[in-house]
Amino acid sequence: MNHQLCRQNWHQLTLGQQIQSLEVEGYLVLPDLLDKDQIACLKAETAQLETTAVDYSIHQRGCLEVQFAGGAITDLIAHRPTINFLGTLFGNDVVMMGYGYARSEPGHPGISLHADGQPYGSEIFGMQGSVPWMVRVLYYLDDLTPEVSPFRVVPRSHLSMHDDANPYLRYKSHPEEVMVTLKAGSAVLINHRVFHGNYPNTGDWSRDMLAIAYRPAWAGPQSDVEAWDPEQLARLPEEVQRLMTDPNQRRGNYDGGNKPPNMESEAAGINPSRWDS
Repeated sequence: MNHQLCRQNWHQLTLGQQIQSLEVEGYLVLPDLLDKDQIACLKAETAQLETTAVDYSIHQRGCLEVQFAGGAITDLIAHRPTINFLGTLFGNDVVMMGYGYARSEPGHPGISLHADGQPYGSEIFGMQGSVPWMVRVLYYLDDLTPEVSPFRVVPRSHLSMHDDANPYLRYKSHPEEVMVTLKAGSAVLINHRVFHGNYPNTGDWSRDMLAIAYRPAWAGPQSDVEAWDPEQLARLPEEVQRLMTDPNQRRGNYDGGNKPPNMESEAAGINPSRWDS
Protein backbone atom coordinates (compact mmCIF):
# COMPACT_ATOMS: atom_id res chain seq x y z
CA MET A 1 0.00 0.00 0.00
CA ASN A 2 1.38 3.43 -0.98
CA HIS A 3 0.97 5.90 1.86
CA GLN A 4 0.03 9.50 1.14
CA LEU A 5 2.62 11.73 2.82
CA CYS A 6 1.45 15.01 4.36
CA ARG A 7 3.26 17.87 2.58
CA GLN A 8 1.99 20.72 4.75
CA ASN A 9 4.59 23.32 5.78
CA TRP A 10 3.52 23.66 9.40
CA HIS A 11 5.94 26.53 10.08
CA GLN A 12 4.02 28.80 7.70
CA LEU A 13 0.57 28.54 9.28
CA THR A 14 -0.96 31.55 10.99
CA LEU A 15 -2.71 31.09 14.34
CA GLY A 16 -6.08 31.09 12.57
CA GLN A 17 -4.87 28.45 10.12
CA GLN A 18 -3.55 26.31 12.97
CA ILE A 19 -6.96 26.42 14.63
CA GLN A 20 -8.66 25.64 11.31
CA SER A 21 -6.42 22.62 10.76
CA LEU A 22 -7.26 21.19 14.17
CA GLU A 23 -10.98 21.96 13.96
CA VAL A 24 -11.53 20.95 10.32
CA GLU A 25 -8.81 18.44 9.44
CA GLY A 26 -8.80 16.99 12.95
CA TYR A 27 -5.06 17.32 13.51
CA LEU A 28 -2.24 19.85 13.64
CA VAL A 29 1.54 19.76 13.92
CA LEU A 30 3.22 22.35 16.13
CA PRO A 31 6.87 22.11 15.12
CA ASP A 32 9.91 22.70 17.31
CA LEU A 33 8.09 23.02 20.63
CA LEU A 34 11.02 21.47 22.50
CA ASP A 35 14.71 22.30 22.12
CA LYS A 36 17.58 19.79 22.19
CA ASP A 37 18.20 20.18 25.93
CA GLN A 38 14.52 19.64 26.76
CA ILE A 39 14.40 16.58 24.53
CA ALA A 40 17.55 15.12 26.11
CA CYS A 41 16.17 15.68 29.61
CA LEU A 42 12.84 14.07 28.77
CA LYS A 43 14.58 11.14 27.07
CA ALA A 44 16.68 10.53 30.18
CA GLU A 45 13.63 10.65 32.45
CA THR A 46 11.38 8.48 30.29
CA ALA A 47 14.15 5.85 30.13
CA GLN A 48 13.66 5.38 33.87
CA LEU A 49 9.91 4.78 33.66
CA GLU A 50 8.62 1.29 34.35
CA THR A 51 6.80 0.21 31.20
CA THR A 52 4.69 -2.75 30.16
CA ALA A 53 4.10 -4.19 26.71
CA VAL A 54 0.70 -3.91 25.04
CA ASP A 55 -1.39 -7.00 24.35
CA TYR A 56 -0.53 -7.17 20.62
CA SER A 57 3.26 -6.65 20.59
CA ILE A 58 6.27 -6.80 22.90
CA HIS A 59 7.73 -3.95 20.82
CA GLN A 60 5.10 -1.40 21.88
CA ARG A 61 5.55 -0.41 25.52
CA GLY A 62 4.32 2.35 27.75
CA CYS A 63 2.77 3.47 31.01
CA LEU A 64 -0.13 5.63 32.11
CA GLU A 65 -0.55 8.34 34.74
CA VAL A 66 2.95 9.79 34.48
CA GLN A 67 1.83 13.24 35.61
CA PHE A 68 3.32 12.60 39.06
CA ALA A 69 6.69 11.38 37.77
CA GLY A 70 8.25 14.73 38.57
CA GLY A 71 11.00 16.63 36.79
CA ALA A 72 10.69 17.58 33.14
CA ILE A 73 7.95 15.02 32.55
CA THR A 74 5.61 16.76 35.00
CA ASP A 75 6.69 20.24 33.91
CA LEU A 76 5.68 19.43 30.33
CA ILE A 77 2.02 19.59 31.37
CA ALA A 78 2.32 23.36 31.64
CA HIS A 79 4.59 23.91 28.62
CA ARG A 80 3.79 27.54 27.91
CA PRO A 81 3.65 27.62 24.06
CA THR A 82 1.23 24.68 24.06
CA ILE A 83 -0.97 26.04 26.85
CA ASN A 84 -1.10 29.46 25.18
CA PHE A 85 -2.36 27.83 21.99
CA LEU A 86 -4.93 25.70 23.83
CA GLY A 87 -6.16 28.73 25.74
CA THR A 88 -6.85 30.48 22.45
CA LEU A 89 -8.43 27.35 20.97
CA PHE A 90 -10.71 26.65 23.93
CA GLY A 91 -11.34 30.24 24.96
CA ASN A 92 -11.55 29.41 28.64
CA ASP A 93 -9.76 27.46 31.36
CA VAL A 94 -7.75 24.46 30.18
CA VAL A 95 -8.13 21.21 32.14
CA MET A 96 -5.60 18.36 31.93
CA MET A 97 -7.33 14.97 31.81
CA GLY A 98 -4.61 12.35 31.40
CA TYR A 99 -0.95 11.74 30.63
CA GLY A 100 0.84 8.71 29.23
CA TYR A 101 4.13 7.59 27.75
CA ALA A 102 4.59 5.25 24.78
CA ARG A 103 7.64 3.74 23.11
CA SER A 104 7.48 2.11 19.67
CA GLU A 105 10.53 -0.11 19.30
CA PRO A 106 11.91 -1.65 16.09
CA GLY A 107 9.51 -4.45 15.22
CA HIS A 108 6.43 -2.55 16.43
CA PRO A 109 3.60 -3.57 14.05
CA GLY A 110 1.77 -0.24 14.09
CA ILE A 111 -1.38 0.96 15.86
CA SER A 112 -4.73 0.44 14.15
CA LEU A 113 -6.83 3.43 13.16
CA HIS A 114 -9.05 4.39 16.07
CA ALA A 115 -10.71 7.32 17.83
CA ASP A 116 -9.97 8.30 21.43
CA GLY A 117 -13.38 9.92 21.95
CA GLN A 118 -15.88 7.27 23.03
CA PRO A 119 -19.08 8.78 24.46
CA TYR A 120 -20.02 5.84 26.69
CA GLY A 121 -16.51 5.13 27.93
CA SER A 122 -14.42 2.04 27.19
CA GLU A 123 -12.00 -0.39 28.77
CA ILE A 124 -9.05 1.26 27.04
CA PHE A 125 -9.90 4.93 27.64
CA GLY A 126 -12.21 4.66 30.64
CA MET A 127 -14.65 7.54 30.97
CA GLN A 128 -11.99 10.06 29.96
CA GLY A 129 -13.00 9.59 26.34
CA SER A 130 -16.60 10.51 27.10
CA VAL A 131 -15.91 14.24 27.31
CA PRO A 132 -17.58 16.27 24.52
CA TRP A 133 -14.33 17.96 23.43
CA MET A 134 -10.73 16.98 24.03
CA VAL A 135 -7.38 17.56 22.37
CA ARG A 136 -4.53 15.12 22.83
CA VAL A 137 -1.04 16.59 22.49
CA LEU A 138 1.51 14.04 21.28
CA TYR A 139 5.07 15.19 21.98
CA TYR A 140 7.63 13.24 19.95
CA LEU A 141 11.12 12.91 21.41
CA ASP A 142 12.51 11.27 18.25
CA ASP A 143 12.33 12.03 14.55
CA LEU A 144 9.35 10.44 12.82
CA THR A 145 10.54 9.13 9.48
CA PRO A 146 8.54 6.91 7.10
CA GLU A 147 10.35 3.93 8.67
CA VAL A 148 10.09 4.87 12.38
CA SER A 149 6.42 4.71 13.39
CA PRO A 150 5.17 7.89 11.72
CA PHE A 151 1.77 9.21 12.74
CA ARG A 152 -1.21 8.40 10.53
CA VAL A 153 -4.62 10.01 10.39
CA VAL A 154 -7.81 10.05 8.34
CA PRO A 155 -8.37 13.81 7.97
CA ARG A 156 -11.88 15.11 8.69
CA SER A 157 -13.05 11.69 9.90
CA HIS A 158 -14.21 13.33 13.15
CA LEU A 159 -16.79 15.28 11.11
CA SER A 160 -18.55 12.25 9.63
CA MET A 161 -22.03 11.26 10.85
CA HIS A 162 -21.87 7.96 8.97
CA ASP A 163 -22.04 4.61 10.76
CA ASP A 164 -18.44 4.01 9.64
CA ALA A 165 -17.43 6.84 11.99
CA ASN A 166 -18.65 4.94 15.05
CA PRO A 167 -15.81 5.71 17.51
CA TYR A 168 -15.90 2.14 18.80
CA LEU A 169 -14.71 0.80 15.43
CA ARG A 170 -11.08 0.23 14.49
CA TYR A 171 -9.56 -0.08 11.03
CA LYS A 172 -6.47 -1.85 9.74
CA SER A 173 -5.98 0.87 7.13
CA HIS A 174 -7.88 3.41 5.07
CA PRO A 175 -7.32 4.50 1.44
CA GLU A 176 -7.41 8.20 2.40
CA GLU A 177 -5.20 8.04 5.48
CA VAL A 178 -2.22 10.42 5.60
CA MET A 179 1.29 9.79 6.90
CA VAL A 180 2.77 12.56 9.07
CA THR A 181 6.53 12.80 9.58
CA LEU A 182 8.26 15.39 11.76
CA LYS A 183 11.39 16.33 13.68
CA ALA A 184 12.01 15.45 17.31
CA GLY A 185 10.62 18.12 19.64
CA SER A 186 7.48 18.66 17.56
CA ALA A 187 3.96 17.71 18.61
CA VAL A 188 0.87 16.43 16.85
CA LEU A 189 -2.40 17.75 18.29
CA ILE A 190 -5.52 15.73 17.54
CA ASN A 191 -9.24 16.12 18.00
CA HIS A 192 -10.05 13.08 20.13
CA ARG A 193 -12.71 11.97 17.67
CA VAL A 194 -10.48 11.81 14.59
CA PHE A 195 -9.37 8.35 13.42
CA HIS A 196 -5.62 8.03 13.85
CA GLY A 197 -2.83 5.59 14.69
CA ASN A 198 0.76 4.98 13.64
CA TYR A 199 2.72 2.89 11.17
CA PRO A 200 5.14 0.04 11.95
CA ASN A 201 8.65 0.74 13.16
CA THR A 202 10.90 -0.83 10.53
CA GLY A 203 13.78 1.50 11.39
CA ASP A 204 16.82 1.27 13.61
CA TRP A 205 15.70 3.24 16.69
CA SER A 206 12.82 3.45 19.13
CA ARG A 207 10.33 6.29 19.04
CA ASP A 208 9.44 7.91 22.38
CA MET A 209 6.23 9.88 22.78
CA LEU A 210 4.48 11.68 25.65
CA ALA A 211 0.73 12.17 25.25
CA ILE A 212 -1.20 14.71 27.32
CA ALA A 213 -4.98 15.17 27.07
CA TYR A 214 -6.64 18.55 27.65
CA ARG A 215 -10.21 19.82 27.43
CA PRO A 216 -12.18 23.04 27.94
CA ALA A 217 -13.35 23.52 31.52
CA TRP A 218 -17.05 23.22 30.60
CA ALA A 219 -16.66 19.85 28.82
CA GLY A 220 -16.63 17.29 31.64
CA PRO A 221 -17.02 13.51 31.28
CA GLN A 222 -20.42 11.83 31.12
CA SER A 223 -19.78 10.20 34.49
CA ASP A 224 -17.09 10.82 37.05
CA VAL A 225 -13.48 9.77 36.63
CA GLU A 226 -11.10 9.32 39.54
CA ALA A 227 -10.03 12.63 41.06
CA TRP A 228 -6.36 13.51 41.52
CA ASP A 229 -4.75 12.49 44.79
CA PRO A 230 -4.63 15.76 46.81
CA GLU A 231 -1.33 14.94 48.52
CA GLN A 232 0.41 14.19 45.24
CA LEU A 233 -1.19 17.21 43.63
CA ALA A 234 0.08 19.52 46.38
CA ARG A 235 3.68 18.58 45.56
CA LEU A 236 3.44 19.64 41.92
CA PRO A 237 4.53 23.04 40.56
CA GLU A 238 1.85 25.70 40.87
CA GLU A 239 1.51 26.16 37.10
CA VAL A 240 0.83 22.42 36.75
CA GLN A 241 -1.68 22.42 39.60
CA ARG A 242 -3.66 25.15 37.83
CA LEU A 243 -4.21 22.76 34.91
CA MET A 244 -4.96 19.74 37.09
CA THR A 245 -8.15 21.04 38.62
CA ASP A 246 -11.17 18.80 39.21
CA PRO A 247 -11.28 16.46 36.17
CA ASN A 248 -15.05 16.12 36.69
CA GLN A 249 -15.91 19.81 36.59
CA ARG A 250 -18.67 20.71 34.16
CA ARG A 251 -20.23 24.00 33.21
CA GLY A 252 -23.78 23.83 31.98
CA ASN A 253 -27.33 24.87 32.80
CA TYR A 254 -29.67 21.92 32.44
CA ASP A 255 -32.68 24.03 33.42
CA GLY A 256 -31.82 26.95 31.16
CA GLY A 257 -34.79 28.47 29.35
CA ASN A 258 -35.23 29.59 25.76
CA LYS A 259 -34.36 33.19 26.57
CA PRO A 260 -32.09 33.27 29.61
CA PRO A 261 -31.20 36.70 31.03
CA ASN A 262 -28.04 38.52 29.99
CA MET A 263 -27.58 36.77 26.65
CA GLU A 264 -24.61 38.04 24.63
CA SER A 265 -24.78 39.39 21.09
CA GLU A 266 -21.17 38.53 20.24
CA ALA A 267 -19.20 35.27 20.42
CA ALA A 268 -15.80 35.48 18.73
CA GLY A 269 -15.09 31.81 19.32
CA ILE A 270 -17.77 30.79 16.80
CA ASN A 271 -17.04 33.48 14.21
CA PRO A 272 -16.68 31.97 10.72
CA SER A 273 -13.89 34.51 10.26
CA ARG A 274 -11.78 33.23 13.17
CA TRP A 275 -9.69 31.12 10.79
CA ASP A 276 -8.62 34.22 8.85
CA SER A 277 -6.37 35.64 11.56
